Amino acid sequence: MADSTESQSAPRNVFQIIKAFKWSMKGLKAAWDYESSFRLEVYLFLVLAPLGFIMGNTGVEKAILVASLILVLIVEVINSAIEAVVDRFGGEHHELSGRAKDLGSASVFLADIIVLLCWACILGPRFMLWVNS
Repeated sequence: MADSTESQSAPRNVFQIIKAFKWSMKGLKAAWDYESSFRLEVYLFLVLAPLGFIMGNTGVEKAILVASLILVLIVEVINSAIEAVVDRFGGEHHELSGRAKDLGSASVFLADIIVLLCWACILGPRFMLWVNS
């Protein structure tokens, strides 16, 4: 929900925060119910996030390992929103509709690359030491 257009809008009250939380939960439920890719990424998160906490040596490493996984979930939700809006306007093929969906998919792919890069940079050297010992 958009805030007021006044130059100095009042801070949200507790009821608005509760409403926003409910809408967010409704969105996550929709992603879970209708998006198989989101469910797969949640399953991967549930496996990899604990590993990130265990294998990260410092708080910063743990944060990078887990946050990169959360980034994939965020981008997948945005991609799903784009696809829902495109599908809302009809099933006939249109170049811009296809481009929008392809760009959303590309954003998820790039978020996956970020996960691979973060995990490889942090855990790769440790793995190499373990293999060589």
